[in-house]
Amino acid sequence: MEIQCPMAGVLLRFSVAVGDVVESGQEVAVLESMKMEVPVTAAAGGTVREIRGEPGSFVQEGDALVVLS
Repeated sequence: MEIQCPMAGVLLRFSVAVGDVVESGQEVAVLESMKMEVPVTAAAGGTVREIRGEPGSFVQEGDALVVLS
Protein backbone atom coordinates (compact mmCIF):
# COMPACT_ATOMS: atom_id res chain seq x y z
CA MET A 1 0.00 0.00 0.00
CA GLU A 2 1.27 3.46 -0.87
CA ILE A 3 0.81 6.49 1.36
CA GLN A 4 0.34 9.41 -1.00
CA CYS A 5 0.94 13.10 -0.65
CA PRO A 6 -2.40 14.86 0.08
CA MET A 7 -1.30 18.16 -1.52
CA ALA A 8 1.62 19.80 -3.27
CA GLY A 9 4.36 21.16 -1.04
CA VAL A 10 7.88 20.76 0.29
CA LEU A 11 8.70 17.52 2.07
CA LEU A 12 10.06 18.59 5.47
CA ARG A 13 10.77 15.23 7.09
CA PHE A 14 9.85 11.59 7.45
CA SER A 15 8.64 10.37 10.84
CA VAL A 16 9.35 6.70 10.07
CA ALA A 17 12.18 4.57 8.70
CA VAL A 18 12.32 1.42 6.59
CA GLY A 19 11.36 -1.54 8.77
CA ASP A 20 9.19 0.47 11.20
CA VAL A 21 5.72 -0.84 11.99
CA VAL A 22 3.04 1.86 11.68
CA GLU A 23 -0.58 1.93 12.77
CA SER A 24 -3.57 3.46 11.04
CA GLY A 25 -3.59 7.22 11.63
CA GLN A 26 0.09 7.42 12.55
CA GLU A 27 2.12 10.31 11.13
CA VAL A 28 4.67 9.13 8.55
CA ALA A 29 5.86 12.46 7.09
CA VAL A 30 5.40 16.22 7.34
CA LEU A 31 4.92 18.63 4.41
CA GLU A 32 5.08 22.39 4.25
CA SER A 33 2.34 23.89 2.15
CA MET A 34 1.19 27.52 2.16
CA LYS A 35 3.47 28.24 5.18
CA MET A 36 1.75 25.50 7.24
CA GLU A 37 3.11 22.15 8.39
CA VAL A 38 0.81 19.37 7.21
CA PRO A 39 1.13 15.85 8.70
CA VAL A 40 0.82 12.89 6.31
CA THR A 41 -0.75 9.90 8.04
CA ALA A 42 -1.17 6.22 7.25
CA ALA A 43 -4.67 5.12 6.26
CA ALA A 44 -3.88 1.57 7.37
CA GLY A 45 -1.22 -0.19 9.39
CA GLY A 46 1.76 -2.10 8.05
CA THR A 47 5.53 -2.27 7.85
CA VAL A 48 7.49 0.44 6.03
CA ARG A 49 9.13 -1.18 2.98
CA GLU A 50 10.20 1.91 1.05
CA ILE A 51 10.58 5.65 1.55
CA ARG A 52 10.37 7.84 -1.55
CA GLY A 53 11.56 11.41 -1.86
CA GLU A 54 14.11 13.51 -0.03
CA PRO A 55 13.46 16.12 2.67
CA GLY A 56 13.62 19.56 1.08
CA SER A 57 12.25 18.37 -2.26
CA PHE A 58 9.00 19.54 -3.82
CA VAL A 59 6.27 16.88 -4.06
CA GLN A 60 3.02 16.86 -6.00
CA GLU A 61 -0.43 15.80 -4.81
CA GLY A 62 -0.73 12.05 -5.29
CA ASP A 63 3.02 11.31 -5.16
CA ALA A 64 3.79 8.15 -3.19
CA LEU A 65 5.90 8.97 -0.12
CA VAL A 66 5.90 5.71 1.84
CA VAL A 67 5.21 2.12 0.77
CA LEU A 68 3.81 -0.28 3.36
CA SER A 69 3.38 -4.04 3.22
